[in-house]
Amino acid sequence: MTAMRTAIQLTAESGTWPDLVTYVTEAERLGVDHCWVAEAWGGDAATPIAALAQHTDRMTFGSGVFQVGARSAANTAMTALTLQRITDGRFSLGLGASGPQVIEGLHGVPFTRPLTRMRETIKVVRMAEAGEKLILDGTQVRLPLPGGEGKALRLSLLPGDIPLAIYIASLSPRMLALTGEVADGWLGTSFVPEGAQPSIDALAEGAARSGRTLADLDLCQGAEVAFAKDDNHLTAMVAARKPGLAFSLGGMGSASTNFYNAAYTRQGFAKEAAESQALWLAGRRDAAAASIPDAMVLATTLLGNESQVADRLALWRDVGISHIRLYPAGDTLDERLATLGRALDLVRGLGSLQPTDGP
Repeated sequence: MTAMRTAIQLTAESGTWPDLVTYVTEAERLGVDHCWVAEAWGGDAATPIAALAQHTDRMTFGSGVFQVGARSAANTAMTALTLQRITDGRFSLGLGASGPQVIEGLHGVPFTRPLTRMRETIKVVRMAEAGEKLILDGTQVRLPLPGGEGKALRLSLLPGDIPLAIYIASLSPRMLALTGEVADGWLGTSFVPEGAQPSIDALAEGAARSGRTLADLDLCQGAEVAFAKDDNHLTAMVAARKPGLAFSLGGMGSASTNFYNAAYTRQGFAKEAAESQALWLAGRRDAAAASIPDAMVLATTLLGNESQVADRLALWRDVGISHIRLYPAGDTLDERLATLGRALDLVRGLGSLQPTDGP
């Protein structure tokens, strides 16, 4: 069985810049394969990727993610191909639709037909990569602008010899199917391996549309990893993570559009997700966190002693995850690196374990 690829994820605001450089270079030394840089409503992802690539030799990088409503399709292509050049082919383009709060509240762009915008953005990126003129009479992306004075252009920056890999961050069934159809990989989150089959089926359905199978996709999932000293410590760790999960269920989106809440609902936590969201939207945030059962936190994280974390990793492997993003816990840089090292040892140990029949 092919070894699971490993990755870390960070944001531009994740600590001081010297600490970020140290974290990434030490992660490379520990054997991490890839670094995803997030972009939400803080720092951008492109700038740190360009800089961090100069401090590493082997590690690859990816935008995790560029929101398709935050840049024009052509600018997304320009940025991706620039990063591909700066990193000498060590860049993957991660794209996501985000949600109405960020797209409309921060960027002032209507959050309409995100699936179509994603498909059309990728078409433009592939045209640019091929050196073609950017011409698309789409629904969300129209190049050149109809009725305007401009003519279609091709980018003067051409890619290198390594093809640009595109990943889609997807949660909904239709976006998952699009991922399987047009992307090279899946960037997932809010992942419960025991409830993963609907997502896996949607990815496989999309892959079949383009004559592919799941084996042609890099399935990347992420979770926080932390090691408990004993049962009391684990109980405290679980309790500390409930407010963050409550925010995802109630605050990441609107009352009618929350892709995270819907994802947990499809993965077996419908009642819990609905209750926590209702409390959050009512302004009862402490109650929203308290309503989340311990099992829900443990299902979507990598928390416990080494044996427990290894068992969770084996479940991820058995449902087909080929690329794991680790969010190591720790109050200091040294503690996070120590946690990361322990987790990497467990991932490497998966090769000596026999796959089970799955969850």
